[in-house]
Amino acid sequence: MSTSKLMPAAVALFTLGVVAIIAMFVVGERGLPAWVFAAGWLLAPAGLALGVVSAVRDARRPRRR
Repeated sequence: MSTSKLMPAAVALFTLGVVAIIAMFVVGERGLPAWVFAAGWLLAPAGLALGVVSAVRDARRPRRR
């Protein structure tokens, strides 16, 4: 079974978003620049959505014999 090229990108986006969210909780809201907040709240959902799209595309792809 081959995986699409979207899935590694989705995992990377999601991971970066989660790391940014964890950094927000560890450092606190006053110690980080605004781009960390934007990364946390935009990258994690974008990575999750891209992963779902990739999984659905792979599931719907006709299988070759």
